[in-house]
Amino acid sequence: MKKQLLLVAVLLLSFSIKVDAQSKNTKGKQLFGDLTARHIGPALMSGRINDLENHPTNNRIIYAGTAGGGVWKSNDGGVTFNPIFDDYCQSIGAVEVDPNDPDNTIYVGTGETWTRNSVSYGDGLYKTVDGGVTWDKIGFENSDRIANIIVNPKNSNEIYVGVLGALWGDSEERGVYKSSDAGKTWDKILYTNQKTGCADLTMDPNNPNILYASMWEFRRTGWSFESGGKDSALYKSIDGGTTWNKIHNGFPEGSLGRLAIAVAPSDSNILYTVIEAEKNERKGLYRSDDAGANWKQLNNDFGITVRPFYFSRIVVDPKNPDVVVKGGLSGSISRDGGKTFKNLGNMHSDIHDITFDIHNSDRMYAGTDGGVYRSLNGGTTMEIVENLPISQFYQVSVDDAEPYNIYGGLQDNGSWYGPSSSPGGIEARDWNSIGAGDGFRVLKHPTKNIIYSEMQGAENVWRYDVDAKRVKTIQPLPQKGFEKFRFNWNAPMAISAHQPNRFYMGSQYVHKSEDMGDTWTIISPDLTTNDPLKQDQSNSGGLSMDNSGAENHTTIFTIAESTLDENIIWVGTDDGNVQVTQDGGETWTNTIANVPDLPKNTWTYHIEASVFNKGTAYVVFDGHTMNDMKPYTYKTTDFGKTWTSIITSDVVGSVRNIQEDYVNPDLLFLGTEFGLYITINGGKNWIKFTNNMPAVAVHFIELQKQTNDLVMGTHGRGIIIIDDISPLREINEEVLKEKVHFFTSKPTVIFEEGSFAGSFGAETQFVGANPSRAAQIKYHLSRRHTFGKMTLEIQDDNGKVISKLGPGKSKGINIVNWNYRLKNPKVAKGKTFSFGGFTSPLVEAGTYNVVLKKGKDTFTQKIELIYDPKSNLSASDREMKHNTTMKMYNMTEELAYMVYELDAILEKAETLNKKKIVEKLTALKKTLVITTGDNYVGSAEPQLREKMSDLYSKIATSYDKPSNSELESLSIIEERFDTAKVDYQKIKKKVKFLDELNLKSFEEFIK
Repeated sequence: MKKQLLLVAVLLLSFSIKVDAQSKNTKGKQLFGDLTARHIGPALMSGRINDLENHPTNNRIIYAGTAGGGVWKSNDGGVTFNPIFDDYCQSIGAVEVDPNDPDNTIYVGTGETWTRNSVSYGDGLYKTVDGGVTWDKIGFENSDRIANIIVNPKNSNEIYVGVLGALWGDSEERGVYKSSDAGKTWDKILYTNQKTGCADLTMDPNNPNILYASMWEFRRTGWSFESGGKDSALYKSIDGGTTWNKIHNGFPEGSLGRLAIAVAPSDSNILYTVIEAEKNERKGLYRSDDAGANWKQLNNDFGITVRPFYFSRIVVDPKNPDVVVKGGLSGSISRDGGKTFKNLGNMHSDIHDITFDIHNSDRMYAGTDGGVYRSLNGGTTMEIVENLPISQFYQVSVDDAEPYNIYGGLQDNGSWYGPSSSPGGIEARDWNSIGAGDGFRVLKHPTKNIIYSEMQGAENVWRYDVDAKRVKTIQPLPQKGFEKFRFNWNAPMAISAHQPNRFYMGSQYVHKSEDMGDTWTIISPDLTTNDPLKQDQSNSGGLSMDNSGAENHTTIFTIAESTLDENIIWVGTDDGNVQVTQDGGETWTNTIANVPDLPKNTWTYHIEASVFNKGTAYVVFDGHTMNDMKPYTYKTTDFGKTWTSIITSDVVGSVRNIQEDYVNPDLLFLGTEFGLYITINGGKNWIKFTNNMPAVAVHFIELQKQTNDLVMGTHGRGIIIIDDISPLREINEEVLKEKVHFFTSKPTVIFEEGSFAGSFGAETQFVGANPSRAAQIKYHLSRRHTFGKMTLEIQDDNGKVISKLGPGKSKGINIVNWNYRLKNPKVAKGKTFSFGGFTSPLVEAGTYNVVLKKGKDTFTQKIELIYDPKSNLSASDREMKHNTTMKMYNMTEELAYMVYELDAILEKAETLNKKKIVEKLTALKKTLVITTGDNYVGSAEPQLREKMSDLYSKIATSYDKPSNSELESLSIIEERFDTAKVDYQKIKKKVKFLDELNLKSFEEFIK
């Protein structure tokens, strides 16, 4: 009995390990294997930069900490950047290079510090000691956002961190911290209260014991923002942070808001601060010439005082204390010590950070809402860095074109659409503008070449006729009998799956149009809580009024019409309601009371109506605006009468979106603040997808039905695609037990397209990757193959080997690409290159056998190739093309063997001093291949090999059948080749030493 129980226990353990392949202990790589994300950008509009950092001795090295796209490093003076922090939180507050070990030791504080409504949050402080190859978290897990990191230039063990802290609630982890052991332990050395954090921290460059800290009292909710209070202050320490004193002599009276602080590196007695004060006339730039003992207001310009919570960075030229730059809408620079300012050169608006080249102050860098800019003339003109794909999408959608297009709206960068693939890669020029302002949802009409887009708060909703190039605004306007419409900053739009001209929008009501937005009907009551305490946006901002519409609340945020029944519509609101109608809007039911274990009024961020069952839907809630970063995702199967959580402890970070697979109801994709999670068992377990997928906030997910591509709109790394997720549909308990499981694959279209797309102008641009055009052999291994032989072949129906491929041997999903081509023909040896030597002929369309041999076991699978249905070639044309190509292929190899033989005879004849044979062979060879010159300016007259291989290459690479001209040329080449073979045989007959040469056979030669 004990043995039986033990056996059962072992079997259960084995079962749990295999079936529960998504448990915490199972790495994603073991399940997802070769399934890899593809980044397509775009980068032409880039994204928000939070912090710029110089290398202290090498002016070619610059770091950019982004709002949502991680940390990027430039090694070429800002011409190009590469990511170095992809596996960790992508919202960055500060980057610091250890001045004593700048090539190796770098610190990254997470959590953006420009506290707009759409900022992500951080998860602590990170350190690398190998230049960014590996990173360790060294504390501040609950900091939410870190504003500054400073390493003592005389002592690397001494580190100061300014923690801004939580944006959406109280927190103890705020203020200034110090470590004396390189980050192993920390002491809080300046703290005010749970609502006041360190907004800026700097050190006297000439005396590391002197520190300045700006403390800021602030709070944001989903419907308001409050900057400033009695606890905002500027402090100074002269003893390394042991004691602090306010330095307010000359400051405005009353409460203060956000304060920036900067010390002039060339004269540390000169300080600058920008003060947010109660009275508008007392706001602005202040300067101290006595290390903060006294302050004087110098400037109150709009460019200096605008939106202090968003623009508070001051930077002083390292060589000239009177040159000071202030972040702002356009960025302002003063060359007279702050008395007067002018705008920096034309660039994307909203400048958050500026840094000067360490050697040349005319060379500057600016971090904006649209990426990094550089200047060579002191800020007069600015040039964008073109390879930073850190765009911040809110929503994305796709169409059914080939290749399909992706549509989406961007933070502060309008709305765009671009292709999922493009000749040469997806370049900046492939993207098309389709809206202005802050872009959100962009939707393609199902049957017409019309695109809908919007800007913040439904201020404008556009209907764009692409063919006619006509734009019309169609947003719902005030109607009699209804109160003022409340549109969310990210107002929901939706297109009906049943009536292509039907279009939905949400305010506090659901608006429906049956004519593409020309007329609107309200089909619901107010579906929100309609809480008046959350509708006073006119007083939002605190000391600086900030009523941009971003805090509009008690609004509808998501609308989902069922694809199974046009009368079923789901609606979610930003104040926590989940409403459903089953009669097209006649009656509505609020199901939020049925959702268990959910804090009241948690933002309903997305609802996904199931494609399998009318009563089934998924809803995700985002509580981060109430300082609740827990993940919430629920499922109902009965129209919301009951809801069940499908979140497990595997998921980290608040959830933004969920996508149900269209084939397997247990396959779900979850977009969170820290990346993508996937379940193959309906939410019993989740696993994080990390294959070329950074830990970026995934705001929206779409599944393209024709290609099975998972398309993600990320808020910091642009569009990311996982091509063909269909293998995940087949993974189940049985599959995980099999030694080898081949996944079902659609027929592969033989790719014959061509273009003249070049890379001119894109040398320093980001170019999005295209999907593979190869036939992909996909299989799952239950365990990694480590011992014994493993081979993979493509064979025809007769067992002839067409191609030998390197098999994937890893546990999990393996993907092996076959380019459906034969090997290159063996080409005759000559003085120059030959096109034929680089041309592989396509195999014919049809079904081929995949043969995988693993040790003593053999596994087989069929793979089908088809011609492009759009091709105009007939079957007879195809047959002619293939036969002609292979005829030339064989001729090329025959000539190669002939020249091989000839060379061997010639070499022997020269050794034996057979002058006549040498003379005749040399003369013949000169007609067969080029024997002089080079591949460029010294080119010689082409001979038989060159003409043959050139024509072979043309025919083999053409999408079309051979032309009459090509066939005529072929006949000339054949005639010449036949003559050459006759001449060669005549010479060869007179050679008496053939048996001494030990020549390879033709078959051995061409192997």
